[in-house]
Amino acid sequence: THRRMACAGSRAAARRAGGEPVAYLVGRREFFGRDFEVSPDVLIPRPETELLVELVVAGPGAGVPTSGPLRVLDLGSGSGCIAVTLALECRQAEVVAVDASPAALAVARRNAERLGARLQLLQSDWFSALAGERFDVVVANPPYIAAGDRHLAEGDLRFEPVSALASGS
Repeated sequence: THRRMACAGSRAAARRAGGEPVAYLVGRREFFGRDFEVSPDVLIPRPETELLVELVVAGPGAGVPTSGPLRVLDLGSGSGCIAVTLALECRQAEVVAVDASPAALAVARRNAERLGARLQLLQSDWFSALAGERFDVVVANPPYIAAGDRHLAEGDLRFEPVSALASGS
């Protein structure tokens, strides 16, 4: 058993030496004070993304309607960190999270279940599964890097899902 642990430790050290992000090595990342599962199927949550949650939680001061039940849509949910956090911070809200990746949705589902968040998860290419739906708030951390940008081959980005980083054409 000790030998297996040493081998696992040396494999993790070799992966880290190759530049793999610590979050993927340990399978977790903190977001808004909560521990979220992450895998190479999802982006690693960034602290600056917490601003999206803060703005929705701020309510009217941020232009968010407060009368009646709030309907929130999280596009490209990935790990579910935004959607799960909003479901937990705004318990009265109806939160719908969509992602095109079944693997990412599986990570989001596990995060929601483990943290006790009530939300709806849908596989969808942006709005395609939402015909006729209306939402008070739409949040997203969409792909933001140009396809072929040299940064995609640097640092942590080398290990993250390209489809979550670059939208392509």
